[in-house]
Amino acid sequence: MTTAPTAPPPSMRLRELAFAAACAAALRAAARLGVPDALGDSPMTAEDLAAAVKAEARPLRRLLRTLSCYGVFAELPDGTFAHTDVSRLLREDDPNSLRAISLWCTEPWTWDAWPRLDEAVRTGRNVVEDLYGKEFFPYLNEDAPQSADVFNRAMTTSSVQSARDVADLLDLSGSSSVADLGGGQGHVVASLLDKHPSLHGTLVDLPRVVENALPRLRPGGDLADRACVVPGDVRVAVPVAADVYIIKNILEWDDDSTARTLRNVRAAGGQGARVVVIENLVDDSPSMRFSTAMDLLLLLNVGGAKHTTDSMLARLTDAGLVVDDVRPVNPYLHAFDCHVPG
Repeated sequence: MTTAPTAPPPSMRLRELAFAAACAAALRAAARLGVPDALGDSPMTAEDLAAAVKAEARPLRRLLRTLSCYGVFAELPDGTFAHTDVSRLLREDDPNSLRAISLWCTEPWTWDAWPRLDEAVRTGRNVVEDLYGKEFFPYLNEDAPQSADVFNRAMTTSSVQSARDVADLLDLSGSSSVADLGGGQGHVVASLLDKHPSLHGTLVDLPRVVENALPRLRPGGDLADRACVVPGDVRVAVPVAADVYIIKNILEWDDDSTARTLRNVRAAGGQGARVVVIENLVDDSPSMRFSTAMDLLLLLNVGGAKHTTDSMLARLTDAGLVVDDVRPVNPYLHAFDCHVPG
């Protein structure tokens, strides 16, 4: 039976951290093999699981033993394995599934990029362009279509889950229109329209992104009469006037792009417009390990950064917005509620 160790001494803790890639690789392997989906509500032997996922029993047991040390699966006294609250999140059918996100964070390009973190820290530049000869997203879409698909699925999963939290947080009962800038497939807009039956919503994102907007928002969809899908790059211009603008997880580029986007929002909305910026923070958050890791990954792939509370407040005020409130959306997102002054 494998048990999670308790408070190792510093020398062993450092050894564990140095081998942390093994845990990430084990999560990826279990997800790709389909082990979490094969394991149901009843414990199973490694042999039965191996047969179900078409793997060898002995190495699969070793994989499960490693993950059990981290609370991902549990090895029982009789040698069988059972789900934990963590391992269930790797199932495809779990309503809060993190399978796609776990795969995204361990895609092949990440294993190329992480060893060059010292270079990125030394220069302040992303390393992807040197690795692949092009910027990150062109590389994904042109040279790594499978990784691009994983990215799209991960972002969809994240958007679906966080959209509910955003809609629960925001009271838009006094507004007639909302625009989600860089809103992907439109999950936030759809959730807000569901909550407020008289609200009109606009989804704005790059042309190749809004081509895959939710059917609910497009002609024939149940929200189509209150929704509009507009292609556009908000770093160039914001092509819609609205009472409220939502900007979620897109102000992680370089400072110039962030400043241009916020200026564009202010110009489009005009006096009194409400602007709600939603971001992961690398301070004042119970998800610091996750957020700081994502911060380093952004440095590696696009040269971007997650924000601290102060850095986000500085960018918003520099853009001429008045910050009225800062609230947590969930354990890993914060909302900065602002308005355009008169």
